[in-house]
Amino acid sequence: MMDLRTEERQALDEYIIKKIEDRGVSLQQIGELTYFLQEKYYKDLTVDDCVHNVKAVLLKREVQNAILTGIQLDELAEKGMLDFPLQDMIAKDYSLYGIDEILAFSIVNVYGSIGFTNFGYIDKVKPGILRELDIKDDSKSVCHTFLDDLIGAVAAAAASRIAHSGKFD
Repeated sequence: MMDLRTEERQALDEYIIKKIEDRGVSLQQIGELTYFLQEKYYKDLTVDDCVHNVKAVLLKREVQNAILTGIQLDELAEKGMLDFPLQDMIAKDYSLYGIDEILAFSIVNVYGSIGFTNFGYIDKVKPGILRELDIKDDSKSVCHTFLDDLIGAVAAAAASRIAHSGKFD
């Protein structure tokens, strides 16, 4: 199995962040979601600490693969390039589809069971950018079926990383 060289790896790391930002989400916004999950447990925690942990999560290969896959599927749905019935299920964020959450689970799984709890909670309450991504606007041909769950999962994984670090205990 071939591994990416250092330069290619760095280019991929930068590409992942660019893809997320191109879809309208900043690392700061993901950091704010992470802060939302952890602020009541760590009084000295800052959003900057959370952004640092978001960046660390985004360096994980499994996380990058999930993000690339999900964003690509959202983009293909926007262009109407998927076959029926998958096109309709993704474009309309069909409630029983569920694969978007399954892909997000691959991210939270990197940091253990606390990640699942964090993800379930943030996916339910949808604070901040997650609420914006989840709103359907039929006047725009934008699809965030995967992106909202992936961003929530990155925030949940970063929150789990903070909890496991012991730094703020």
